[in-house]
Amino acid sequence: MALYECVLIARQDISAAQAEQLSEQFAQIVRDNGGTIAKSEYWGLKTLTYKIKKNRKGHYTLFNIDAPAAAVAEMERNMSISEDVLRFMTVRVDELDANPSAMMQSRNERGERGDRGDRGPRRFDDRGPRPPRRQENVAAAEGESA
Repeated sequence: MALYECVLIARQDISAAQAEQLSEQFAQIVRDNGGTIAKSEYWGLKTLTYKIKKNRKGHYTLFNIDAPAAAVAEMERNMSISEDVLRFMTVRVDELDANPSAMMQSRNERGERGDRGDRGPRRFDDRGPRPPRRQENVAAAEGESA
C-alpha cells in the first residue's frame, strides 16, 4: 500500500467537534476501503491567507494515511462532495513521520532563538556617541531665528 499525507480545511461555521466528526467520517471511508490512518491531527481554527468561498478562517486537519490508491480516491471524492470542506490536498510520500507535525509543536520545541548571541551586537549600538554639531551651522540657525 502507498503512504499519503492529506490536509483538509473545513468551513469556519462548524464547531471544533463537528470538524473532528467530519475528519472521523473521512478516516472511516479509508478504513472501509482497506486502508489505515496512521495519524490524525486537528490543528484548530486558523486564519486563511485569502478568502476561500467567502470564508476567512478554516478548521485544519492532517491525516497520515497508509492505504491503496482507490481508498484515497474515494476519500477525496467524498471531500469534494461535502459542503463543509473548503479545500483538501493529498500528497504521496515515501515515509510517514510519527512525530508531531510542525503545526503541533510548541514554540519552545522548535528551537530557542534567544538573544542575538552569535550574530553580534545590533548595528546601531556600536556606532558610538554622536559627533558634536559644527559651530557654524548652529550659529547660522540661531541667526535666522533671531
